[in-house]
Amino acid sequence: MTETSSARDLSAEIAEHLPYLRRYARALTGSQQSGDHYAAATLEALLEDQGVFQTGLTPKVALFKAFNRIWVSSGSPVQETGGTGSPEARAQMHLAGLTHNTREALLLHSIEGFPIDDIANIVGVSPAEAGELIAIARKEMAQSIRGRIMVIEDEAIIAMDIRAIVEGMGHEVTGVARTRDEAVNLARRVPPDMILADIQLADKSSGIDAVNHILKEMGDLPVVFITAFPERLLTGERPEPAFLITKPYTEEQVQSAVSQAMFFTSTETLQN
Repeated sequence: MTETSSARDLSAEIAEHLPYLRRYARALTGSQQSGDHYAAATLEALLEDQGVFQTGLTPKVALFKAFNRIWVSSGSPVQETGGTGSPEARAQMHLAGLTHNTREALLLHSIEGFPIDDIANIVGVSPAEAGELIAIARKEMAQSIRGRIMVIEDEAIIAMDIRAIVEGMGHEVTGVARTRDEAVNLARRVPPDMILADIQLADKSSGIDAVNHILKEMGDLPVVFITAFPERLLTGERPEPAFLITKPYTEEQVQSAVSQAMFFTSTETLQN
């Protein structure tokens, strides 16, 4: 294989996994803008040094490891917000108090689906330490902010499952909406602290449209989107959700995304 074809193959590998790196970065930082900043910094670093891809790691693990180096070198900063008394600032202060590397390990495991050995390689710890970080994160997430969550989901069985998971975490479910109009009306009757929404709804209406309408009326709220087609939202061509779960999901993925999202009090709206 020539050097040119090898570079082309590496570029293709990076392009394949980049949407998921961006998803991870957004969940880690709480916003698309900040997450994409770190993803871009990772790509710039790889232009200078691709040595991480020559260490025997799979391309995806190597890409995430390169990102982690950038993240750690910047001090794993908590996003700056408004005044110190604002909900955003309080949420970020809470984030800053979490055990080092726990959020990273939990997101890598529960959202991105990395096994323990890969997580250990990415964050630079032993497999035993990686497992311990995930356990600590779960405990700290369980003690995080609790509130009222609205579910927008048109499939009854999935809605029941999500409701059971959310209530099992100690949150209150305000109700389940199957369409855009039902969601808007439910939010008006019982204002939620967070929204958990499917993308495609029963009457062909859009969960994105429903969420945007609610946010315009009520202001910023944390939102977790669930979709069977994540590639439709992970394009980089328009605003994207900070928290995105892929169907079929696991209970742990829902728990992690909800807990993470409750730390943040703003969500960038999407275009349909």
